[in-house]
Amino acid sequence: MTKPETSAAALAYQKECEADLEDAKALFASLEKLGGDKTVATALEPLNALGIILDKGLNVSGLMREVHPDASLRAVAETCEQDFNKLSTELSLSRPVFDAISAIAPAKEDAVTTRYLVKLLRDFRRAGVDKDQTTRDKIRAINEEIVKLGQEFEKNIREDVRSIKLAAATELGGLPQDYIDGHKPGADGKITVTTDYPDYIPFMSYAKSDPLRLALYKEFRRRGYPKNIEVLNALLGKRYELSRLLGYDNWAAYITEDKMIRTDKAARTFIDKVANVALPRAKKDYDELLAELKKTLPGAKSVGDWQKTFIEEQLKRDKYKVDSQALRPYFPYDAVKQGILDISAKLFGLSYKRVELPVWDPSVEAYEVMVGDTLYGTFFLDMHPRQGKYKHAAAFPMRTGVAGKQTPVGALVCNFPGGDGTPGLMEHDDVETFFHEFGHLLHHILGGRQRWIGISGFNVEWDFVETPSQLLEEWAWDSAVLRTFAKDAGGEPIPEALVKKMRAARDFGKGLQARHQMFYAMLSLAYYDGDPAGKDTTAILKELQQKYSPFAYVDDTFMQYSFGHLNGYTAMYYTYMWSLVIAKDLFSVFQKQGLLNPDPATRYRQMVLEPGGSEDAAALVKKFLGRDYSFDAFAAWLNAG
Repeated sequence: MTKPETSAAALAYQKECEADLEDAKALFASLEKLGGDKTVATALEPLNALGIILDKGLNVSGLMREVHPDASLRAVAETCEQDFNKLSTELSLSRPVFDAISAIAPAKEDAVTTRYLVKLLRDFRRAGVDKDQTTRDKIRAINEEIVKLGQEFEKNIREDVRSIKLAAATELGGLPQDYIDGHKPGADGKITVTTDYPDYIPFMSYAKSDPLRLALYKEFRRRGYPKNIEVLNALLGKRYELSRLLGYDNWAAYITEDKMIRTDKAARTFIDKVANVALPRAKKDYDELLAELKKTLPGAKSVGDWQKTFIEEQLKRDKYKVDSQALRPYFPYDAVKQGILDISAKLFGLSYKRVELPVWDPSVEAYEVMVGDTLYGTFFLDMHPRQGKYKHAAAFPMRTGVAGKQTPVGALVCNFPGGDGTPGLMEHDDVETFFHEFGHLLHHILGGRQRWIGISGFNVEWDFVETPSQLLEEWAWDSAVLRTFAKDAGGEPIPEALVKKMRAARDFGKGLQARHQMFYAMLSLAYYDGDPAGKDTTAILKELQQKYSPFAYVDDTFMQYSFGHLNGYTAMYYTYMWSLVIAKDLFSVFQKQGLLNPDPATRYRQMVLEPGGSEDAAALVKKFLGRDYSFDAFAAWLNAG
């Protein structure tokens, strides 16, 4: 595993990883040899202890390979993750461990433990533990290949930073001054604009040059290409092969079975339901966009995917009197960060304490989460871009909390402006993203006090996991919330009238967004809903984009090779919209009772977040709402405004 160029930090991490792996293997071996009566104390508690070690090994290695600035440590983390995944697969296929858990008498246990035992046995069977030895050996080998292919797929995306060259500063016309100041000509006299988010998003939003936006759009949609052609094909093939060995028609059928939605057929029905409900609004939105585009391009017959963000900005300025550039001075990074900390602390009865802990980069900050005098968890903020770092925004669990044994630890990984001596003026979309990811972090920490690691934190049904984060986004659009921290250089809070205009502008385009999201959702499903042999992934992309998205496919682009969710979420991109439907229903309570009112927030924390996965998500939501969740609030929101 070690190479001559491996750094001291990488060697130290490798040593830690190997020690944890040996501890896990020893515990696993003792579980397989377990004799005597099989009880919660003799079987389930040791399995929980093993889960704690596996959780740390998988989570930390997965984070480090995505964010650590030391390439040699990222390489060690990659191998560490493979080793822990291999052991996890061995555990899931262990007949002795399965038999030991099966022998526990659930009737004698509390409701949560009984539920967890049922879930464990289901997961063992879904992993293939009850197959014959030859089949289990094949499953084991395929799982190892899938891990390596997934790592390679994500690495090829992470490392493929592309760019365009501009001849002169005049080609930055329309961009804010701080962006222009940050993009000086290089030694060749040309200006480089990259596909990294802090470059890409403002350029696509404000650059006046349509040809240059198209050029950067194409580079962005070519990331991972051509390296990921073979990788994606292999990944799809291996998952199909695995699903067949496990007794399913395809991977989509397998992966949806234990989710709230239950079947791939139901996922397809849901996608079409949302697409159909959104269609009238999407057509209206699109017609407005096209009319706006014709003001500058009179002969335009359609709106290009590379044009939509720029034209939306124009429309917001012209129709809604909202200039996104003029909003940025209200959102310097440090003020936004402190605002989100203060608001969430007030709502959920928390306090945050900045602490000095070992970090993987000097820019990373660490905070403890306290409830009164009790430590609830710890999180790290890794919020600004750097070379070799994960390119999007995500909350990464580092350690899942287990009651009486360990508190949860997580990391927020984003790519926001700032961290370079500048104020880091954020787009409002960035502010919304910050709220979203912080929602994940709160779920991980507040839910991380369960006895059993497999149902602690946000170990809930995967198609519910986005609900708490999408719910918290709503706070980014409330005037009273924003005015607590969104202040200009003179200390003046953002005007309420401006926030009202922002909300009106927000309503524009939600039909388009819903339809486009259903394109992504159906794409992920289509890649995994059958035998991928001979499938042309680009042809499928073109067909589905034409059916679901109002924005036509752009020739010579291959977004599937940078669609990282095809590895992580696989066939389940529908999750985002499924979770949003539930989030809109939950939000109806806060709309009535107040977004800064701690009373509904406390009930939500206690009934939805803190239970983690100790109950079905639908049951948690029902407790909070006093009824089953419905589609009505989402449909009303989609058609409002």
